[in-house]
Amino acid sequence: MNLLLVEDDASIATGLDYSLSQEGYSVTICPTLEKARQALPNEHNFDLLLLDLALPDGSGYELCREVKARSDVPVIFLTACDDEGNVVMGLDMGADDYITKPFRLRELMSRIQTVLRRYSKTGAQAKPLLQIGPVRIHLLEAKVFKDEHEVMLTPLEYRLLLTLANHPGQVLTRSQLLESIWDIAGDFVNDNTLTVYIKRLREKLENDPGNPAIIHTVRGLGYKAGD
Repeated sequence: MNLLLVEDDASIATGLDYSLSQEGYSVTICPTLEKARQALPNEHNFDLLLLDLALPDGSGYELCREVKARSDVPVIFLTACDDEGNVVMGLDMGADDYITKPFRLRELMSRIQTVLRRYSKTGAQAKPLLQIGPVRIHLLEAKVFKDEHEVMLTPLEYRLLLTLANHPGQVLTRSQLLESIWDIAGDFVNDNTLTVYIKRLREKLENDPGNPAIIHTVRGLGYKAGD
């Protein structure tokens, strides 16, 4: 597995390079945004990106936005700031997870393995397409269309929709849905957050969000995807 580590702190970069290499990863280190851009003419050379948010010549947000516009390579943010607004903004622009400095090495390894496993599982789906009514989910490209028009979803919204679509007609409890997106949003996912994301999905997918036909509420139990 090839990882790109974008980190300007030399001591952190060196330590991570050694530890990740011991786990069998091949690591390319870039201390600046510009160096990272030079290393990414073809981001498919990398299986995962680890991006520091605060860089000498810009922000990891910028690189994440640029990369996610071209491909679906997984991204984990390394950040010294655990402010909820900043973290959610990063997740909404395409990051798959974040980890707050200082972090334990085993925690980082676990996060990396979880994200890589999720991408491997998605890519190995037997069916390249899932459909809920007029909504089609193209699994290989991780894109969603409704009536031939692409619908732009955040990673959390996409993961939530994918969970529902993978269980057609089955009622999923709020706990089950929370668990399906927990590893990308960590502490910022709670019962109220789930309600917000269901509402956001309906606003993007339903003809009449107030009378949903794609994502049904099953009172007292949870939600299920429509036919």
